[in-house]
Amino acid sequence: MTAENDTVDSEVADPTPERSLPDNEVLRGLVEAFDAAVWAPSHGQDVVSIPREDLAELAGAAKAAGFEVCADVTAVDWYRRRRPRYEVVINLLSLEHRLRLRLLVPVPDDDPSVASVTPLWPGANFAEREVYDMFGINFEGHPDLTRILMPDDWEGHPLRKDFGVGAVPVQFKSSHKVT
Repeated sequence: MTAENDTVDSEVADPTPERSLPDNEVLRGLVEAFDAAVWAPSHGQDVVSIPREDLAELAGAAKAAGFEVCADVTAVDWYRRRRPRYEVVINLLSLEHRLRLRLLVPVPDDDPSVASVTPLWPGANFAEREVYDMFGINFEGHPDLTRILMPDDWEGHPLRKDFGVGAVPVQFKSSHKVT
């Protein structure tokens, strides 16, 4: 091998792209602590995508960093558009730091479950129950994961994009009887 070849080999660029990090030191500390966390700004908000295996630990770190409010927990069904099929969306708020943080957690359809954030933010209780009821996503560690909107004996999850609609006829007062 010649000296010329050594120079070419040493100039080969590192194949891993530089990790994008937020300017805010609180958010930067959160993202840097988790190798799999991916930060990106979206419409003026800070968004962190995190694997579901890291959700409980990242949520605990966020709470310790000053995110005292869980404003919302919801989900998205990406049926036939994206893999994994579901995404849990958790919106956090820090009054102390005047920051908002949106966590995105991909959830596969063959095991629709994530860690509950209710032990950290008790106000997430009803939002997690609604996501369970409407999408069928289980929140592990939730104190009372039961239906909240649909009757207890309801079969299925109405906000899943593959849920059949129109199966129950609606009878209006002035219309003819449906038979």
